[in-house]
Amino acid sequence: MAARRGAGQRTAGEGSALMYLTPTEEDRLRVFAAAELARRALRRGLRLNAPEAVALACDEMHWAARGGASLDEVAEAGRSAVPADRVMDGVAEIVPELRLEVLLDEGSRVIVLDHPFGPGRADGPGAVRPAGREVALAPGRERRRLTVHSRSRRPVRVSSHFPFWRANRRLEFDRDAARGFRLDIPAGAAVRWGPGEARDVGLVRYGGRQADGEAGGEGGRAR
Repeated sequence: MAARRGAGQRTAGEGSALMYLTPTEEDRLRVFAAAELARRALRRGLRLNAPEAVALACDEMHWAARGGASLDEVAEAGRSAVPADRVMDGVAEIVPELRLEVLLDEGSRVIVLDHPFGPGRADGPGAVRPAGREVALAPGRERRRLTVHSRSRRPVRVSSHFPFWRANRRLEFDRDAARGFRLDIPAGAAVRWGPGEARDVGLVRYGGRQADGEAGGEGGRAR
């Protein structure tokens, strides 16, 4: 294992061997450096931010694995590395899961820790606060329904904002009627067709105006 030379750096002497770090070794050093920063912060009585807490938990698992610990022992080393009261507010919420590949005696294994820094608060960062009322999606837009048959031998998925008239050619439907429309479902959702399946779907017209004139509305870009 060796360090890479930067521009203009020379070896210690004529004939000395250069050693290069693999990507895995470079990642391990980054984790170690961040973990050492976390340890210094703790010694100063400071609470850890998310990168520091993650690095420290990963570093402890790496050390446990290197020392011959079992899978369960390595996982426990990660869970106990950072007490929940030693992280900043919000860290538990933004790190709901920690995954790390470690090298055990039986080979490489992936450790998964759920809520490594505690369950977090229901109203913490990333919390979803319902409005307490129904929220209309794309109000005032033109809507229509179409029957769509799948002729594919494989499942087909279409996401919420994909131009529906350009969907997979193995979906059979009236594409002219779908021009300028997308699926009338929440953003990020999708509709799936199994092989040979037929579905009635709702479509909603795009807002704004596309450069090719395929979406309806006045001004702006299609949404």
